[in-house]
Amino acid sequence: MSPEAVAATSTRTIALVGNPNSGKSTIFNHLTRLNASVGNYQGVTVEQRTGRIAGSDIQITDLPGIYSLSAVSPDEVIARSVILGLQPDAEKPDAVLVVLDAASLERNLYLATQILELGLPVLVALNMVDVAMRREREVDIDALSERLGVPVVATNARNGDGIEALRAALIAFDGADQAGNAKRPWPLPEKIEAEIQTVSRAFEETGIVDKDAADGAALVWLTDYLTGAPTARVACEDFLAPLPSKVGAAVKAAAQRVFDAFEEPASVIIEARYAWISQQAQGLVRSLTKEKPRRTVTDRVDSVLTHRLWGLGVLSLVLAAVFYSIFALADPLMGLIESAQGALAGWVTGLMPEGTLQSLVVDGIINGVGSVLIFLPQICILFLFLSILEDSGYMARAAFMMDRLMGRVGLHGRSFIPLLSSFACAIPGIMATRTIENPRDRLTTILIAPLMSCSARLPVYIIVIGAVFGSNALLKAGILFGMYALGTIAALVFGLLFKKTLLRGPRPAFLMELPPYRKPKISNCLLAMWERSRLFVTEAGTTIFVACIVIWALSYFPQFDQQDMTPAQAAAFEAIPASDADARANFLNAQQQDYSLLGRMGHAIEPAIAPLGFDWRLGTGILSSFAAREVFVGTMGITFSLGEVDETSDALRDQLATAKWPDGRPLLTPLVGISLMVFYVFACQCISTLAVVRRETGTWRWPIFLFVYMTVTAYLASLAIYQIGRAAGWA
Repeated sequence: MSPEAVAATSTRTIALVGNPNSGKSTIFNHLTRLNASVGNYQGVTVEQRTGRIAGSDIQITDLPGIYSLSAVSPDEVIARSVILGLQPDAEKPDAVLVVLDAASLERNLYLATQILELGLPVLVALNMVDVAMRREREVDIDALSERLGVPVVATNARNGDGIEALRAALIAFDGADQAGNAKRPWPLPEKIEAEIQTVSRAFEETGIVDKDAADGAALVWLTDYLTGAPTARVACEDFLAPLPSKVGAAVKAAAQRVFDAFEEPASVIIEARYAWISQQAQGLVRSLTKEKPRRTVTDRVDSVLTHRLWGLGVLSLVLAAVFYSIFALADPLMGLIESAQGALAGWVTGLMPEGTLQSLVVDGIINGVGSVLIFLPQICILFLFLSILEDSGYMARAAFMMDRLMGRVGLHGRSFIPLLSSFACAIPGIMATRTIENPRDRLTTILIAPLMSCSARLPVYIIVIGAVFGSNALLKAGILFGMYALGTIAALVFGLLFKKTLLRGPRPAFLMELPPYRKPKISNCLLAMWERSRLFVTEAGTTIFVACIVIWALSYFPQFDQQDMTPAQAAAFEAIPASDADARANFLNAQQQDYSLLGRMGHAIEPAIAPLGFDWRLGTGILSSFAAREVFVGTMGITFSLGEVDETSDALRDQLATAKWPDGRPLLTPLVGISLMVFYVFACQCISTLAVVRRETGTWRWPIFLFVYMTVTAYLASLAIYQIGRAAGWA
C-alpha cells in the first residue's frame, strides 16, 4: 500500500512531546515546513502550535516542552490534558511522537515511559545523535526500539538529517502492533499497587479517561497528589472536579492510605521508575572510546561564562546589548512607523472634509492603530534576542547566574531579563515572562515589571526636570537617575511583598538543564519572533485600539463652539492676530480640550489631586496618559495653546515654569515637579500594558489589581512627598 493510501486511513492527529531543549520544535518546523498556526489554549497563556505534516493530511500539535506529566507547571497540565483528551479546545491525539535527546537518554526516558503507560500509539524520534557522537557516545537504536516496543527513527533536526525518514514513518504509522504497551512493566510495593488499582477503577468507571489510559493516569495523578506541592494539589483537585463527590473522596482516601503507609511515597514511585529506566538503559549507550571522557567544548566555555566573576562580566555585556537594542535600535523603526502614521493621517485629512468622521478616522482609528504598531519594533527585537539566547543555550546560563540575586526577593533567575527589558517597555518585558515556568514567579514578575521606568516615562521626566530645575546638568542627571532607581527599588520591594503575602509559596528550587552550546538556527529564531509579535498585534492590539478610540471620544465630545465663548475667552481669542492662523487654531484646541469630557474629568478630579500639588491641567495630562505616558507632553502643549510639541520644547518648559494657580501661586514648583514625577514612577498609566497583562494572565482580575495597587501607591507616595515638603517649607 502506498504512503498516500495509508495516510487516508491511519492516524489523523499526532501530539509532539519532548523535554525542553530536545529539538522538538525544530522537528515540528521541519515536518510542517513552517506552515503552522499559533494561538493560546483556552484560559491560559500556554501556546498552541498546530500544523499539517507536509505531504499528508495528518495534523500535528507541538505541545510545550516538559520533563514529565506531573502538574508542576501550566505547560505540564496542558500537555497532560491534551494527551488524555481532557483539553476542551484540543482534539485527543490518535498517536504521540516522542522526541528523545540521544545525549541525555535516561532523563528523557522518564517522560517517554509515562506516555507509553497511557495506552496511545507512540513513535520515537531519537534526536541530537550528532551531540551524542561528539560526546563519544552511540545509542543502539534497534535495542531501544525493542525495549520500548515502539518504532524509533534517528534524527538530527538542526541540519534536517532523518526528517524525511521520520515524515514517511509518521505517514505510514498506525500503532496497531503496540497493544499491551500501556501495561506498566516495572513493579511498585504491594500497598501502592493496590491503591493505584483503586484510583484506576474510579477513573475507568466514571469515564474520565479511556480504559487503556486508566492505570497510567492513576499513577500520574497519585504521584502528583503524594508530592504535596501546592500547584500539583490544585491540579489534582481540578482533575477530580468532574467526578461525583463520593468518587473523588474515595480517590483521595486511597492516596491518604499510601501516605499512611510510607514516609515519602512520591519518592518511592519516582525512584522505582528511574531504577527500571536505568536497568533498561544498560547496553543501549555505547562509549566510542575507552579513555576517560574529555572535557567538551561546552564544559570549557562554561568555565568562563558561568564563572562568578567573568561570567557576570560577560552577562553584563550581553544584557547591555539586548537592552541597547530594545532601547535604541528600535528608535529608527519606530520613527518610520510614526512618519508613516503621520503621512497617512495627512493624506486622509486632505481627502476627507473636516468634521467628526475625519477626526474619528485620523485621531481615533489611525492613531489607535499607530499606538499598537509603535511597540512592534521593540517587541520584535526583544523576542529575536531571546530566541537567539535560548537557541544558543546561553539563556539557561544567564538564569543560573542571576538566580542568587533574584532569589533574595523570592524570584527565579529567569525574572531578571523580563525586568531588564521593561526599562525599554513593560509590554515586551511582560511577554518575556513566558520563559518562567513557575506560575507564582511568572505572575509576580508580571505585576512588578511596570514599575521599571520605561522609555515612555522619559519624556515626562525630561520636560518636568527642564521646567523646574534650571540648567544645572549634574542636578538634573541626579534627579533622573533617582526616578529610575526609585522604580527599580519599588519593583524589588513589591516583588518580595507579593511573594510573602498574595503569592505566598516556597521559592521553587532552581532546577534547569544547561544544554550544550549550539549555533542558533536563524529560521527558528525569526519564526519564534514572528509568532509572538503577531500574537501581540492580533490579541493585545485589539484592546489597545478600542481604548484609544474611547480616549479620542472623551477628548472630542462635546464639541466647543466659538459662539459659546465667555467674554474673557473671546477677548483672549481676539487678541491673537488674525494672520496667525496656527495660534488661533491652538487656542481653540485648548478650549476644546477644556470643554471636552476629558477636560471636565480633569476639573472633576482636581479636588482629589490638589493635595498632591496638581491642578486640573495636570490632571487632564494624567488622564490622557492612559493612552500612553508620553501623551502627557502633547496634552500639555494643547492645554497651553502651543499645538504639537515634544519634550524638547522650550516654549512648553517656559509655560510650565510660569503657570500659576488662580490665586497667583506658581503651579509647577520643584516640589510639585518631584511629586508629579514620583506619581509617574508608580502609576500604571498605560492601557497597552493592562491589555497585555490581560492577555498573558487570561483574566481581567490581575490587570485590575495591577492598576489599583500601582495607582494607590502613586497617590500615597506623591501625597506624602508634597505634604511633607510643604510642612518642611520647601513649597
